[in-house]
Amino acid sequence: MKHPAGTFQSHIARGFVVISAICAALTPAAANQEQGRRLAQLYCARCHAIDRVSPSPLRIAPPFRTLHERYPVEMLQESLAEGIVTGHPTMPQFSFERDQVGDFILFLKSLERGQADR
Repeated sequence: MKHPAGTFQSHIARGFVVISAICAALTPAAANQEQGRRLAQLYCARCHAIDRVSPSPLRIAPPFRTLHERYPVEMLQESLAEGIVTGHPTMPQFSFERDQVGDFILFLKSLERGQADR
């Protein structure tokens, strides 16, 4: 027969395992979205609005929150990886690494859902 304290410790250990699993499942998406926001801030915010309310600093550059109204943002994956050479006339050419593309798309989708907090 198990001691009640042993049963209690067993339940606590199981609880920690469940909480750890939940945190591990949630953390990468949040981190990736935040990394996507940082990429947008670093490479895009000079011309594009990267939040839910501001106008774009460059009038001809569309706010990122409206991109999904033009096309599914997932369509940008290949262009972001290979290097965007079109867009507005003053847009510089750049390309992202594969993991950065996923982070950036996740950030854009957060604007679409209204869940970006910055």
